[in-house]
Amino acid sequence: MKIRNFFTILFLLSLTVNVKAQTKKFAVQTVAFYNLENLFDTINGPNNDEEWLPNGLQRWTGEKYKKKLANLSRVLAEIGTGENPNPPVLIGASEIENRGVLEDLIKQPKLIDKDYGIVHFDSPDKRGIDVGLLYQKKHFKPTSYINVPLYIYKEEDKGKDKKEAEEKTDDVTAASGNDRRIYTRDQLLVTGLLDGEEINVIVCHWPSRSGGEKKSAPLREAAAALTRKITDSLQRIKPDAKVIILGDLNDGSFNKSVKVEIGAKGKKSEVEPYGVYNPFESMANKGMGTIGYRDAWDIFDIIMVTEPLIKEDYSSWRYWKAGIYNKPFLITTTGQYKGYPLRHSMTEVGFSDHFPTYIYLIKEVK
Repeated sequence: MKIRNFFTILFLLSLTVNVKAQTKKFAVQTVAFYNLENLFDTINGPNNDEEWLPNGLQRWTGEKYKKKLANLSRVLAEIGTGENPNPPVLIGASEIENRGVLEDLIKQPKLIDKDYGIVHFDSPDKRGIDVGLLYQKKHFKPTSYINVPLYIYKEEDKGKDKKEAEEKTDDVTAASGNDRRIYTRDQLLVTGLLDGEEINVIVCHWPSRSGGEKKSAPLREAAAALTRKITDSLQRIKPDAKVIILGDLNDGSFNKSVKVEIGAKGKKSEVEPYGVYNPFESMANKGMGTIGYRDAWDIFDIIMVTEPLIKEDYSSWRYWKAGIYNKPFLITTTGQYKGYPLRHSMTEVGFSDHFPTYIYLIKEVK
């Protein structure tokens, strides 16, 4: 596939690669994930959105919705621009009500000139929230996409541990019907060409910790097993498939869901063929976080890559480095939640209760 205006549309990054200390030039692209926290419109839809209406509990007005869109677009336009002036070429998003809110988001003044496309499916989630993928059309061409449902079922309640039951979350997991199925978010698989090279993206929002971390852990482990199954299926078709897994996992790098079910490794040297590398494990070890609870921080918003993306041959897209976007304007400065992400309240339209995360992909330019 010919790439039009290749040298004019890609930012050329000069850095030293540890190969005979030779300075080379690289193209760079940013891939990001952001939990947009309750991005609801003000229209009463068929989903469970009554709380997010003008007369609902949140008193969610058109003015507040527009402010939320403006806030989120500012963040998305700035993620990763420290190393790459072009905003993220791929953005995984969660906690979105429908396709319409994404259409409103990409039309914001800070994003409209980037000409983002959308991949989105409605999920059966009881809160009416979905995942989606935004992509810059001039760089990424989707070739296929599918939503993969997660089938999990609620076990009989044998009593609650008091401490576990106290844990609160906006993300309520509920069973429905006699089959006891828990209706949660589908996982989104998008395959496409990033400047001519095939990349696979899995966007996730695993089940919450509603009811307590320990009790709900099997739900996230089931979600992780599904993510791993999707990855395995891609690798069976193409052993050197480049897969990016990104999402709000509601678990950290050291939980069973990530370490065992996905099999993610925190060191490149430990990643075997068909394996998965998690660059956010080392950040978690340093106490960094994307979400805080009771003064404890963790990184739930994780981006992982399969082994072909960490090879040292930079003739095609490879992982370079990762980051958490936690600029001062995204942080609460006063009150009980000082230092936490600046989220929506009854008196202020904030951003999200999560910080976004991102990785850079680089490729050598001759």
